[in-house]
Amino acid sequence: MSEIPNPAPTVLLTGASGVVGQAVLARLTDCTVVCLTHSTPVPGHRAARVHGDLTLPYFGLDRSAYQDLADRIDTVVHCAAVTGFSVDAEQTNDLNVRGTESVLAFARRAQAPLQHVSTAFVARRDLALDGYGSARPEIYLDSKRIAEQAIVESDVPANIVRPSVVIGDSVTGRISQFQGLHAIAGALLKNALPMLPLEPDTRIDFVPQDLVADVIAQLVRTGTTGGEYWVTGGPAAPTAERVIELGLALGRSLGLSLDAPRFVSHDMIDRLIRPVFIDALPRAQRRRFDDMLAMTALFNTQEPFPSTYGHVPGVTSFSARSLEDAFTTSMRHYARAKGMVRPSEVAA
Repeated sequence: MSEIPNPAPTVLLTGASGVVGQAVLARLTDCTVVCLTHSTPVPGHRAARVHGDLTLPYFGLDRSAYQDLADRIDTVVHCAAVTGFSVDAEQTNDLNVRGTESVLAFARRAQAPLQHVSTAFVARRDLALDGYGSARPEIYLDSKRIAEQAIVESDVPANIVRPSVVIGDSVTGRISQFQGLHAIAGALLKNALPMLPLEPDTRIDFVPQDLVADVIAQLVRTGTTGGEYWVTGGPAAPTAERVIELGLALGRSLGLSLDAPRFVSHDMIDRLIRPVFIDALPRAQRRRFDDMLAMTALFNTQEPFPSTYGHVPGVTSFSARSLEDAFTTSMRHYARAKGMVRPSEVAA
């Protein structure tokens, strides 16, 4: 591992419109940031933008523009990725694998270190992740593993950052796009979660987006490379039973009438629930159910993730209580955004 301080570097940021990308952009106000954008604009920010496509040679730029961009960049932060479980293999690999190879080629041309955002769930090699209808989490995870391997085997100085499930900002709860865990907890707040296919003592590992962004921003500022950083709750991650308790407590404090879901096995869902209730649903609803089921499968272990982000200078670890507070804050924001309670009650 090496550390070469680089004050106020110029950063090429991919995926700036996504959950992690937007949070990183907000943390790099002391840097010059160039956002490589494709189809989705970066809302509410004055960072410089270059329209490009990670899946095309030279990002789809002409060679002189590509070289000019490389000459300007000191550090690359790669957040862009397909993260959905229902996206086909070709599209997933196109961005997650070939897109990462394209970013590596650019970083090599720019002689710039790379901060690559992967996922902590690459560690879930012992789980059977197929058989969830349209949801294919194994395609996503395999693509992230292949991308990591390409980075490890390259000559580009790099870090691999592996967050677990990302929730909203720990202070405001805000997030650019609600994620799978929001959908599960949201169903709880709507009293539409009669059962949950998890063991009560399964760890639900999540981290607030500002923590992930702080880790990446500090790695950019210090110029640190050659590390793998697990940005996870680890042993501090709450159990599924505790997450349900927190959700019920929040909902009831907001005046919602809620019932506690029953913990059941995945096998029960497959044998009894899917054939009778799920298969008859419209396609979009079946897809949402399959995605939620696949996410619970990813959590389905009592073994905690590694948690090593505390080794990054200037980043403070989150305690179990801090993670619980961040979850409650994130779900309070979800309730307000979805109009589930009056704004005055949610803000209280």
